[in-house]
Amino acid sequence: MTGHARGGRRPEILETFTRHVAQHGYDRANFGDVAAELGMSKGTIVHHFGTKDRMLAEVQESYMRRRLAEAHAMFARLPGAGERIAALVHAGVRYSADEPATTVAFQREVVRLVDRPGMESARGLRDEYRDLVVGVLADGEADGTFLPGDARLRSLQMFGSLHWMWTWFDPAGRLAPAEVAAEFAVTLLRGLGMDEPAARAAADPAGEVAAVVGDVLAGVVAVSRS
Repeated sequence: MTGHARGGRRPEILETFTRHVAQHGYDRANFGDVAAELGMSKGTIVHHFGTKDRMLAEVQESYMRRRLAEAHAMFARLPGAGERIAALVHAGVRYSADEPATTVAFQREVVRLVDRPGMESARGLRDEYRDLVVGVLADGEADGTFLPGDARLRSLQMFGSLHWMWTWFDPAGRLAPAEVAAEFAVTLLRGLGMDEPAARAAADPAGEVAAVVGDVLAGVVAVSRS
């Protein structure tokens, strides 16, 4: 299928489309504008991707595969439930700071995963990530790290605080991304039942968890993208 062709200017097209979605929204992003910016024909884009929906699906699939691989790499070095949740929070804030266009393109358009044809793979990856987080929350409850509660509901609370950061977050603002992540993580972990010293140690922007996240996202730790 032409939508799965590889090579050539495909990565450049995808990157430009992603930025247009982040800046203008999916409905206003179009092949014509992307082609004009890149100095190519719309036909070249169609050759590589087929449809705009297919291109968005690829953006979302790629995004979630990377996030899952990074989560597993972090978990391999952080066995505790509290530390794992803090790592996911630190990573979530870093995504908004380090990959703003891709993160916005995913998070703002995630509603299109609900039942849109062609989004099945991206939807499955999103569900896999959600289940990973729910599992950590359930493990923390089982070993006494967290208070008893509804792990699925707690995961939604966590995602809600992170996935709408693009509406207000300024990485160059008053607080550095790591400091924002630490405040988020402390609030979340204290709400889950961790005591203050343990929550602050896990959330510490200069601590072990933040260092592991930094290593994984910087590629110091090998991450499988498959």
